[in-house]
Amino acid sequence: MSHDQARNLRREMGSTRNFREAKTIAFASGKGGAGKSNIALNFSLALLNHDKKVLLFDLDFGMGNLDILLGMETEATIVDMFKGHLPIHDIIQTGPGGLEYVAAGSGLNDIFTLEQDEKNHFFRQYEALIHLYDYIIFDMGAGATHDLLSFIMASDECIVVTTPEPTSITDAYGMIKHIVNNNPDLPISVIMNRAKSDKYGQQALERFRRIIVQFLAIDIRKLGTLPDDKTVSAAVLRQIPYLFLDEKAAISKALRKLAANYLTDQSLTKGNSSSFTFVQKLKKFMLER
Repeated sequence: MSHDQARNLRREMGSTRNFREAKTIAFASGKGGAGKSNIALNFSLALLNHDKKVLLFDLDFGMGNLDILLGMETEATIVDMFKGHLPIHDIIQTGPGGLEYVAAGSGLNDIFTLEQDEKNHFFRQYEALIHLYDYIIFDMGAGATHDLLSFIMASDECIVVTTPEPTSITDAYGMIKHIVNNNPDLPISVIMNRAKSDKYGQQALERFRRIIVQFLAIDIRKLGTLPDDKTVSAAVLRQIPYLFLDEKAAISKALRKLAANYLTDQSLTKGNSSSFTFVQKLKKFMLER
């Protein structure tokens, strides 16, 4: 982030005129390979096109690739904030389309191994952000480690990304089971990625929903399907978000439709009913570990 941008963000963080409170969304998947990071990135960009203010966090420590997908050289990461006690405005980068994001960095395997003052520093910095954005989106690492689950369970909503492949479905089911066992009230939405057709994807999504209802006794929101499109791999190779690489591609059209539906569906966008903030919930889950 440039010095001017950091100065402006500091000014906003110190202002008492910002009354909005960001909705925290965690993007998760059972294991790697479902396309979660690419969807979280392009979903964030799509929200920006609807005049929403978005901050995207890469929380896949050591394996994060958000800056690579953006084709950006990151000046500082969330690890630098933890280890160097940097203010968060010093690690927020601005990428294509004006997207503000925080890179994951490396050298931090488990947030629970941090010293208490490092955790408290993160809590203070995060609380200063919640009135500056409409959405704060976490791109979680794949799997269901204790630290990842705590961030997911403290969020206002979790969006699970899967594909129709049996192994991906099994992994997504396992992730949702972990969430339900720890926070059964957390709203969960599912995106079916790499569908051969919208009809095929919708059928796979409905079958998955019925499995969740039958065996976990909760319902999920079917957020939508995304097609299997070669534009995605081309975008990764060129380090350009596919929404920018080819706005007319099938994947770009489907992603924009998915984001628009998300914003217009009042059942998805209603405020968090919990009286606790994200930081309060995160502290609680950390203490219960």
